[in-house]
Formats: sequence, C-alpha cells, structure tokens
Amino acid sequence: MGTILELKQIQKYYGNEGNITKAIDGISFTVEEGEFLGIMGASGSGKTTLLNCISTIDTVSAGHIYLYGQQAEEDVRLIGKDKASYKKAPRGIDITQMKQGELARFRRENLGFVFQDFNLLDTLTISENIALALSINKVPASEVEGRVEEMCEKLNIGDILHKYPYQVSGGQKQRCACARALVNDPKLLLADEPTGALDSHSAQMLLSTMQQINEQLGATILMVTHDAFTASYAGRILFLKDGAVFTELRKGEDDRSVFFNKILNVLTMIGGGQSHVCETRV
Repeated sequence: MGTILELKQIQKYYGNEGNITKAIDGISFTVEEGEFLGIMGASGSGKTTLLNCISTIDTVSAGHIYLYGQQAEEDVRLIGKDKASYKKAPRGIDITQMKQGELARFRRENLGFVFQDFNLLDTLTISENIALALSINKVPASEVEGRVEEMCEKLNIGDILHKYPYQVSGGQKQRCACARALVNDPKLLLADEPTGALDSHSAQMLLSTMQQINEQLGATILMVTHDAFTASYAGRILFLKDGAVFTELRKGEDDRSVFFNKILNVLTMIGGGQSHVCETRV
C-alpha cells in the first residue's frame, strides 16, 4: 500500500479582483491506498468545493492534485501528446494539468461517485442501472452480466436485480449507487453526503456497507459529511475551517463510540454544529 492521492497547496477563488472569495486556501494532504477518509466542516468551510476539485468537476485556481499508480505512457495518453505542458509526478498524473477533453474519460476510468440523491434512472432496473456504468466504459457485453451480479452479491442486493428503483428502499437504492460506482474498479470512491437522504436505519446499513467495501474490497474512499455519526465510520477525519485544514483525527485503536465523541468535540471547537444523529445510535 502506498499514497494514491496527493494534494499540494490547493487554492480555489471565486469572484474578481474587487471581490474575491477564498473557498479553498492552501490545502495539502495525502491519501493512502485503501484508506477511508472523511472530510468535515461547517457550511461554507470548503469541503464540497474540495471534493469537486478532486473529482475534476471543478478546477483549482492554484496548486496540484496527483493521482498515483499509473504508468507514464498512460499518463501521456490521458492528458494528450504535449509532454512539455505536463508536470508529471513519479508513477502518477497531475490532474490539474489535464486537458478539458480528457476529463470525462479520466473520471470514467478512475473515479466512482456516490451522491446524496442516488441518481438512478427509474426506467431501468437495478441491474441495468449498474450495467450502464460498464457500457459507458465500453466493457465487452459478454462480461457485463457477470460483473454486475458479482458486485451485487458483495453488497447484498442480489435479490433486487430485476426490480426498478421505485420498488426498493432508500438504503437499497444507495447500495445500488455504491455498486454502480465500484463496478468499474475505480481508484477512488468519492461520496458526497451519502446518508443525507436516508432514514437512520438505512443510513446505518449503508455505512456498514461502505465500511465493508473499504475493509474487504480494499476500496479507497473519500467522504464529505457534516454528520458526526456518519464520519465515525471513517478511519481518519480532516476538519476544514474557512477553506483550510483546521485539524485531523485518526481512529486508531479507538472504538467507534469513542471516535464519535472526539469528532463532536472538534466540531464544537470549530463551530461546526452538533450532529443531527442521536449519540445512542453509536
């Protein structure tokens, strides 16, 4: 296991010279392969902007984001043929230097996304929603069914493959979204408030599933959340304040209950508000 993601002095500004807002102000950190990292902070702290920059949905104003684990030839293919315009890190690619035309392909091949509102197509079955991700990535048709079934069995939704999203629960929809995000074997799984639209029982089931994905499948997960209970499933938390890293917490040998209370203490310090989830659920 090694570093899979590295951010160096990321800055993101909005506005013009007379009225500039710093959404991200010099953030640097690394993520290890197989890590489950949570990103927390009050509204306006920059956490969603940061995730958008990592996912290439938004562009940085300054700084570099390196994704490691790719060969040099693959790096050049992803960003185009002009090597002179590309600052390459060993075994990796600086995604802030990629050309606009290559970003969609880069996202398909390297990133998986889990959103708050599921983003499933109601006209497709659960199986077809997951298979769509493979089809877009031009996986041979002969492989699609087997890969979908294998991923669904791992996430315990094999019994709803032929149902439509409106026929299943919110928790099952979100596990379908996880399966869709993971079926292409992405280097990073990015989750933005994944439990925000779920009731407490469904949220707890989803978080257990994400923990399983991390521990048993070795998936690297970056999760943005405002909720201490949700964050307590991660192995490390970065707390943002005013667009910068305020501090971090590592779970280490702590059980989740102890980690949960440590998270609440930090949120109180930075004015992040209280978790809307009752502590008795921990």
